[in-house]
Amino acid sequence: MDTTKIENIELKFLTVEDYEALKEATLQSYGGILNSYWEEKHIEKLISIFPEGQVVIKIDGKIAGCALSLIVDYDKVDDNHTYADIITKSSFQNHDPNGDILYGIDVFIKPDFRGLRLGRRLYDYRKEVCENLNLKGIVFGGRMPNYHKHQHELSPKQYIEKVKRKEIHDPVLNFQLSNDFHPVRVLKGYLEGDSASAEYAVLMEWDNIYYTKPNKKPNTTKTVVRLGLIQWQMRTYNGMEELMQQVEYFIDSVSAYRCDFAVFPEFFNAPIMAEYNHLSESDAIRELAKYTKLITEKLSKLSISYNINIISGSMPELVDDKLYNVGYLCRRDGSIERYEKLHVTPDEAKVWGMQNGNKLTTFDTDCGKIGILICYDSEFPELSRLLADEGMDILFVPFLTDTQNGYSRVRLCAQARAVENECYVAISGSVGNLPNVHNMDIQYAQSAVFTPCDFAFPSNGIKAEATANAEMILVADVDLGLLRELHSFGAVRNLKDRRKDFYRLERVNK
Repeated sequence: MDTTKIENIELKFLTVEDYEALKEATLQSYGGILNSYWEEKHIEKLISIFPEGQVVIKIDGKIAGCALSLIVDYDKVDDNHTYADIITKSSFQNHDPNGDILYGIDVFIKPDFRGLRLGRRLYDYRKEVCENLNLKGIVFGGRMPNYHKHQHELSPKQYIEKVKRKEIHDPVLNFQLSNDFHPVRVLKGYLEGDSASAEYAVLMEWDNIYYTKPNKKPNTTKTVVRLGLIQWQMRTYNGMEELMQQVEYFIDSVSAYRCDFAVFPEFFNAPIMAEYNHLSESDAIRELAKYTKLITEKLSKLSISYNINIISGSMPELVDDKLYNVGYLCRRDGSIERYEKLHVTPDEAKVWGMQNGNKLTTFDTDCGKIGILICYDSEFPELSRLLADEGMDILFVPFLTDTQNGYSRVRLCAQARAVENECYVAISGSVGNLPNVHNMDIQYAQSAVFTPCDFAFPSNGIKAEATANAEMILVADVDLGLLRELHSFGAVRNLKDRRKDFYRLERVNK
């Protein structure tokens, strides 16, 4: 699948109107196996009894994958049950809205769309449903499609152990194990006609660590957003391919923690300039600008593949022969948006001939409304206040500072922005040195996540901070619900208490 042609990826509730497309997608996914698809009456029944359990992934309006589920009272499920026992001849009588386990009865990704980690999205959605509905966990009978190759010399138990030790590759079982599911027991005669698995299945479970006894109404709205800040090490790379391998390594790392955002620093791609060090500083950075489009395209592919929103820090970009400091928000639905540095530093203007940008906006994401200010821009309080007036929940500040003095300016101003705008502020910077790149010799950073200072937040306003000058990732959860409470019930209310009768802030249109 050419991901550069993808315009939109959506996870949507399955509807009866999707049936014919679903049937075709099912046949393609299961290789045209007879009776591999559901009848329309069965889909209609599933939607009617448990609509939030039936979802599809659509790419540019076409079904790319599907997940179907039931809720069961697990105490009533026999340990050695079959698939037919669960679906009760497709009547789904075992579905119990008051049950305690989410039981997966089908999941697939069409062959054309495999390799984009769409299956992970479906599994992550099931986990969120499980958490929101306060269920104990997820259970399903997992196929072993490669077992038929080994059934004469290995028992199912031996086969599973070899798969776990990576001695045998089983695409289904490997995928489930990599998504935090663990095998409980082997089910014999689970799915009639599944010759590839010799009709065996592995009962797989995922435990919901947030489960509490159902004495409260479960929270059905996700308010917690997980941030993954990448404290990037400046070092020599043998070209862009090696640099992008390191980029993917970090994206893979933070996505493994189910982060919603991966945040890179300002000018993280500067090491590429080493091969142009024989040129003047202004010419070298213009050579670097030629890579910006390609890097953005690669980041967009990674955002889709790893199901994570990526903030690209910043990169130089030439527009009508003028040099700007810009970055891109690559959403996991495939969309891309651009932001600009509005205040370039005196050094950027003098050495590189960089121009001030003119674009300031908030961005809607699947985790609330965000703002992005590049480094020096965070030191101008008017910018973040304009973004706060548009409803910003999280402000991201990718930065690059060479001294502790410069870093302190960014850090202290970022903390002030969190307090005065009642928002979270995440700063992400680079460490290390580039002795072979003029004007980029050394870096100082300590990435961090800052909060307002009120009773629901850390008293010092620091949610998390990295080790200074060490390459690492910083993962932190921020609760948007706490911001809502702060706006109305905080000890002080910086946004509401502004004297708009006395002063005001407004944009000047050019």
